[in-house]
Amino acid sequence: MSRLRLQHLVRSSLWLLPVGCLVAGALLAVGTLAVDRATGYRLVPQGLTGTPSDAQTILSTFAGALVSLTTLVLTVTLVAVQLAMGQFSPRIVGALLTDRFNQLAIGLFGATFLVAVLTLREVRGSDTGTVPGLSMLLSYVLMLASLVVLVLFVHHAGQGLRVAGLIDLVGDRSREFIVRQHGELPVVTGDPGEVVAAEPGNVVRVDRPALVAAARRADCVLELVPVVGDFVVGGAPLFRVHPGTGSAASADDRPVERLRAADVTRHVLLGPERGHTEDLAYGFRKLVDIAVRSIAQPFNDPTTTVQSLHRLHDLLRQIAPRPLPGGEHRDEDGVVRLLERSVSWEGYVRLAFDEIRLAGASVPQVTRRMCAALADLKSVAPPDRQEPLDRQLRLLHAAVRRAHEDEEDVLAALTPDTEGIGSGADVTAAQRPRPARAPY
Repeated sequence: MSRLRLQHLVRSSLWLLPVGCLVAGALLAVGTLAVDRATGYRLVPQGLTGTPSDAQTILSTFAGALVSLTTLVLTVTLVAVQLAMGQFSPRIVGALLTDRFNQLAIGLFGATFLVAVLTLREVRGSDTGTVPGLSMLLSYVLMLASLVVLVLFVHHAGQGLRVAGLIDLVGDRSREFIVRQHGELPVVTGDPGEVVAAEPGNVVRVDRPALVAAARRADCVLELVPVVGDFVVGGAPLFRVHPGTGSAASADDRPVERLRAADVTRHVLLGPERGHTEDLAYGFRKLVDIAVRSIAQPFNDPTTTVQSLHRLHDLLRQIAPRPLPGGEHRDEDGVVRLLERSVSWEGYVRLAFDEIRLAGASVPQVTRRMCAALADLKSVAPPDRQEPLDRQLRLLHAAVRRAHEDEEDVLAALTPDTEGIGSGADVTAAQRPRPARAPY
């Protein structure tokens, strides 16, 4: 077999690592059993291993549990492959099947099972007899390792079934290929006043007080280029460094030279996907995704879209009268040290309604719920936040008129209704109070 074929077999084989673990487990078991025999089974006292009856019970339990664990790992791996094939791409299968952690889990469980069975064969007697103590200790250690790997595998499988996990799996491997081919060359930015991101990822958290303190020490102003939640490409600008106003700043002084990149990049957490910790827009994004997907074919489930609009309406109502976080952060002397962009009120309104309006303009249940939400938001939003809501109403009316030819359908589709169709003025009967009956 040529070297290239051998390398390809090692990298793409699903069974090679598990078989290697089985061989290693068999060799370990044979070695420890040989040591136990050579020492007359007295190397480890039975106070640690238990009586032969105890050892047989423990090893039998180990063996049965490990069969179940191995079956679980294989089942979850196959489920992940099927979901990835149907939901994302059939070409993702190769990357999932060659996942080394899955192979290691299968191999460790199989090796532990093999060690337990071989050790069980060497136990003699019941209450009195011989127990291969060193082999028993090896079984204990492998079983403990199997439990740890099981917990890690559940976490790994959960991460791997996420969209971001599958995308990162392919992206990381492709990036590793580029590094192997061209080396880990530093990415040089065109602007000397910029601090770049060393690795790609979404901005998950920002330690603003620490960045303010770092900018104060360097007498500069930091400008965070991405918005919290943005994906930053490796080597792209993470900060722009502007001169400060103190005595250390001069016309020819470059503040970026007084500020090490590690002093600021370590205060920005980049993750594989967005999180809810500091990213309110991510919650909006998820709800909008659910709403748009629900009214798309073949799902055609506008009731789920209405449920998503309930929560979007609630979120917007909560922030409508409140001031949104500002983009300036000052030190204790009141000097601006950190600048960042944040999502505005108009941005949240557009994020909540634009895509749903475009996708659901022909669905009366959706448009009626949107009308009810916008009417209610206009009643609580201050005057300077009315225009984005008016814009949504104008666009919604225009979209509904394009979707329906009959004027009665248009009027019905634009009637505010908090349940889509169920509590609007045109589908409910008004109850008038009855006059009190005269007493006898």
